[in-house]
Amino acid sequence: MKGLTLIFILALPISALAQQNGTTLPSAPQPVSQMAFSSGVTQAPAQYPPSGGSASQQAPLVDPGTPATPITRSDAEQMALKNNPRITASHLLALAAGQVTRQTRSGELPQIYGAATAEKAEDGGRIGAGSLTDSRLYTHAGAGGTLSQLITDFGHTRDLVATNKLQQKAQDRTTIATEQDVLLAADEAFYRLLDAQSLLNVAKATVAARGDVQKLTSALTKSALKSDLDLNIASADLSQSQLLQLDAENAVASASAALAAVLAAPPDTLYQAVEDPQASLPPPPAPGSSPALNADAQAQRPDLQALRLNAQAYQKYARAQQLQHLPTISALATGGITPVAPDGIFTPNYYAAGGVNLTLPIFTGFHIEAQAEEARLRQKATEKQAQELSDTIARDVRIGILNAQTTFRRIAVADQFRDQTAQALALAQTRYKLGLSSIVELSQAQLQSTQAAVAAVNARYDYLLALRSLDYARGQLAP
Repeated sequence: MKGLTLIFILALPISALAQQNGTTLPSAPQPVSQMAFSSGVTQAPAQYPPSGGSASQQAPLVDPGTPATPITRSDAEQMALKNNPRITASHLLALAAGQVTRQTRSGELPQIYGAATAEKAEDGGRIGAGSLTDSRLYTHAGAGGTLSQLITDFGHTRDLVATNKLQQKAQDRTTIATEQDVLLAADEAFYRLLDAQSLLNVAKATVAARGDVQKLTSALTKSALKSDLDLNIASADLSQSQLLQLDAENAVASASAALAAVLAAPPDTLYQAVEDPQASLPPPPAPGSSPALNADAQAQRPDLQALRLNAQAYQKYARAQQLQHLPTISALATGGITPVAPDGIFTPNYYAAGGVNLTLPIFTGFHIEAQAEEARLRQKATEKQAQELSDTIARDVRIGILNAQTTFRRIAVADQFRDQTAQALALAQTRYKLGLSSIVELSQAQLQSTQAAVAAVNARYDYLLALRSLDYARGQLAP
């Protein structure tokens, strides 16, 4: 009974002094789900400096007057698809690939050329050197045209067109893969910003709680009810929480800059990530679903489809090059007039002719063989690249499933950890108020509570990002 009496005697002055100074011990930091998200970069650090300290009086990282633009994940994805230059460049390359197909197909269509020539020469002069042409020169002027039409090259041009079409399809799949790359980057930047904002809320609550403890401990120290050691520990805890807040503010500003880069916005644009509070967490992939999801990914991944199409294109190209050994048969026609000419030379003053031309390569210095072999080697190399990517996709799908399942389980554990540390902190505060424990015990409880709040924040957003990463690995990432 004497021990209990002594405790109450000690507790009365502490409570009375706390009431006299108007200071109460803080409650445990609230769960993040009960806090309103804020941009975090528009406010200065909390003004709870330790004795003689000035860390919280430093200028904020971002001008407090700078407005933050609210943005949801869907908004971020739509803006990224619209503004990101990688996607625009990929679409332009797909259009360019279509023009290559048109260029190749033009060889199957008629080729018509016109010409007009005026010549001044010494009549009757002859060319003594140069190419094998008509050597006589006469002053004259004329105009005419030529027409050529490919009759057949035994499939060479047809296979070249098929090659270009396959390459065009491959570029289209590459464009889709680029869009999914940008979507994943936008999701990562969005959840990084959302996570940083929540951590900043935790940091602010921690600074406020430890600031109240430091102020109370300072008052108790002045009344000789606490030692200077207690005050130093409380001040150190406050400084630690202020460092956490500075790091969180920097994380928010950096995450906003990263999101702005993905959205092709100015780098100093500030965003406030907003999550739908009514949205429920989607379920994780079921155990044993790995084979089905992997088979789906092997069929749907656009980058793998692009490699397979390129391998088929090289196969067609090798066949087209081999067909160059066969003849090329074309129809030719020419005609024109020569209104200005010496008398008796260009008689009559018009001309016209037509015929069929056959070209057969007899020996090309093994040029055709080298082209065909190059295409076959590139086909084999592309097939090996596709095989490697297929193995990588299977690995990514398996790891993505494990990550999604693990992060989903971490949510419940992290919430339980947060609730337990909140109860422990409440008990530690009560014991400290009654003088039953030292500042060290309270400091340890505050540290665990902060760690638990951070873990709860990370668990939720890690799970949401893991699901998006799994969708990317399956080739089904969409806004």
